[in-house]
Amino acid sequence: MPRHPKWVTEFLSEDDLASIARAVAQAEARTSAEVRVHLDRACEDDALQRAIKVFERLGMHRTASRNGVLIYISVSDHKLAVIGDAGIHERVGAAYWQDLVTAVRDHMRQQRSRDGLIHAIVEVGGTLGRHFPRQPGDNNELSDEVSLGS
Repeated sequence: MPRHPKWVTEFLSEDDLASIARAVAQAEARTSAEVRVHLDRACEDDALQRAIKVFERLGMHRTASRNGVLIYISVSDHKLAVIGDAGIHERVGAAYWQDLVTAVRDHMRQQRSRDGLIHAIVEVGGTLGRHFPRQPGDNNELSDEVSLGS
C-alpha cells in the first residue's frame, strides 16, 4: 500500500520521492542551508504567492542564516516556484530562481519530473554550498522528505 495519496503517486512514484529526499540530504551535506520540496494538489493563488505561504508555514524563514530554499509544485495545474530566504536571495537574485524554474519546467514537459526536481536540488545545493558552506556543528533544521499540502 502506498504511503502517499494517489494524486502524489500519479505525479511521482514512491521511489521518486525517496530519491528526491536523498538528493536533498546530499545537497544539505555541503551547506548549512535547508532545502525543501513541497507538493500541493492544486493552487488557487499565484504559485509564488502560495510558495511564500508554504515557506512560512514550514518554518523555513526561521533557519539560522536565513538561507532556506523551497521548490514548490502544484501538481494538477502545473504551477511551479522556487524561492529562497533573504540570506541566499540577496546573493543570487531573481534571475537565478527563474532559471531554476525554467529548467524544472523543461524536464516536466518531457515527463521527467523527478529528474527536473533532482536537477534543481543539485544546482541549489552547489550554490548554497558556495555561499553557506557547512560548518562544524551544523544541524539539519528541517526534514528532507517531500512535504505535502492538500
